[in-house]
Amino acid sequence: MRIAYFNANLKVGQDGVTRVVYKMIDGALERGYEAIAVASVLPEPSEQIIPMYKVPSMVIPLQKAYRMALPGYQSFARELHEFKPDIIHINSPCTLGFGAVKYAKHFGVPVIATYHTHFPTYPRYYSLTKLEDLVWRITRNLYNSVDRTLVPTKPILDELTENNIQRLQYLPNGVDTGLFTPERRNNAWRTRFGSGSKPIILFVSRLVWEKDLRVLAKTYQQLRTKRNDFEMVIVGDGNARTEFEQMMPGAHFLGYQTGVTLAESFASADIFVFPSTTETFGLVTLEAMASGLTPVAAKMGGAIEIIEEGTSGLHAKPLDSADLAHKVEWLLDHPNYSRTMGEQAHRRAQEYRWESILSRLFTTYEDVLQEIKQRRLLRKAA
Repeated sequence: MRIAYFNANLKVGQDGVTRVVYKMIDGALERGYEAIAVASVLPEPSEQIIPMYKVPSMVIPLQKAYRMALPGYQSFARELHEFKPDIIHINSPCTLGFGAVKYAKHFGVPVIATYHTHFPTYPRYYSLTKLEDLVWRITRNLYNSVDRTLVPTKPILDELTENNIQRLQYLPNGVDTGLFTPERRNNAWRTRFGSGSKPIILFVSRLVWEKDLRVLAKTYQQLRTKRNDFEMVIVGDGNARTEFEQMMPGAHFLGYQTGVTLAESFASADIFVFPSTTETFGLVTLEAMASGLTPVAAKMGGAIEIIEEGTSGLHAKPLDSADLAHKVEWLLDHPNYSRTMGEQAHRRAQEYRWESILSRLFTTYEDVLQEIKQRRLLRKAA
């Protein structure tokens, strides 16, 4: 099987979507499949494990770490013609994804999409709420043009169904339990932020407003007015970082991390807090759980499914900094319960091992190819 993967950014470790795409590529190679990738941003040549092609693009004003591909498919058509993909898998609902679908329709190639990013929720974070209906129309147009859309959590699948998006299939993302593990806990890491005895609250994310950074800042401020017996560590970078740092006095900002460095940060903290209400899955929450942290996340999207309330973590009311602070404070006041939840979170994360999820992914590829073949045979017979 020959698979062409499309994603706006393929910088290694850029975000949760990128980490998922690389696991897909690894799984394809392990099964002896051929793969190529097309993106607006590529990793260093030494990190390119398959042929990768960069398309012309422009900077996105509100998301400078990402670039928007120029419309159409002419910039990658020759490479795809030479590769002759059996299937195209798109991972971002951007101009590059639309270009891939246009190519696929013109040349008769089946398309799989994964719904990683809940873009219809983004306009509200940039005072563009009037655009939400337009974004939903664009989203429907793209995903109703593909042969199958994979959705990582059932709450998001239900929302897409309510918004008239068709041919959906539930398939969760996985977590690298070999990389993200409690065994990477490092006391030297902890002492960078004090004696090492204080509980450490961790937040990992791109630092962009749609991750509900303002809610986290208010939560932190509310906790700090009442107590000083914890440390707050922020991992990530983004266009909101400067203003966000000003809202979080005393917090420790470590910047962008990936690989073992990121895994060590996860394992060496105690509580993971994640207020985002825009997640289709929330891979960082699952990575925290695999690392043995107790998560406290907004009760929206992926967190509803991943976290078993009161067993493997806690849910907070969406966009409610007071409730988020209350849940975190309860964990700080009950360290034994917090540790027990962290152990349960670790066990819960083992249910999302990549091995079984990738097997389902490639079975889906085969199913779609077979369905397309049968439809073509029926058309010929008619």
